[in-house]
Amino acid sequence: MTAAKDVIIRLQKVTKTFNHQVVLRQLDLDIERGKTTVVIGPSGCGKTVLLKHIVMLIRPDLGQVFFEGQDITHLNERQLVGVRQKIGFVFQGNALFDSMTVAQNICFPLSEHRIDDPAEQEQRCRQVLRIVGMEDAWNKMPEELSGGQKKRIALARSIVLNPDVILYDEPTTGLDPIRADLINELIIRLQAELKTTAVVVTHDMESAKRIADRIVMLYDGHFLADTTPQGLKDLTNDKVIRFIEGRATDEELASLMVAPQEGSRA
Repeated sequence: MTAAKDVIIRLQKVTKTFNHQVVLRQLDLDIERGKTTVVIGPSGCGKTVLLKHIVMLIRPDLGQVFFEGQDITHLNERQLVGVRQKIGFVFQGNALFDSMTVAQNICFPLSEHRIDDPAEQEQRCRQVLRIVGMEDAWNKMPEELSGGQKKRIALARSIVLNPDVILYDEPTTGLDPIRADLINELIIRLQAELKTTAVVVTHDMESAKRIADRIVMLYDGHFLADTTPQGLKDLTNDKVIRFIEGRATDEELASLMVAPQEGSRA
């Protein structure tokens, strides 16, 4: 385990089951302060569930979650307010309010945490818009923005409370390679300039290799790999290698075979 003084988030023996299916199985994970930890793994393996445990949107059936040394597993919603103020969350679908302008979307977390002074709200909003390069979007509606622009607004909203940790759920999904590269660069800059800790869930291996200090692979409820981008080439587990290379098994390929119907042309 990482030295305790360097750990900002710790999951200890975390287990979560949905409809009799074990999604997280006695999971241990230490997140090092100031680093970017990337969680990879196949669709449906529990990556987003893991993220939601960190911010207590989902609570474990067994095990504990610690934030800055405090066990937050059983805190009530009121007690969690201070913890959640230190954690920004960039949702996969961006979760922008369609009926609100960009500025109103970004200011929403400020109002939720009783930062109601209009001058301070505007100052913070303009500051984060500058950081993500979207200063001109102040009065725009989400429907006027491209997918990449919406992602940048979601990023701006996630940092408006000056969090210590930012959680990213599939930040490059649905973006073309150039827009995905811009989001990767933003993640790198935010970590460097704001000194934040990042936890990124993704199946985009190019993104993972570029932004990560550490890469862990979740599979069948536990971690199959724990390495660095440079260490990926030294891994020997076949499941991990096939995921990294995007290579299906012979059995998976065979399942796609469709037998010709009677009377069909050869």
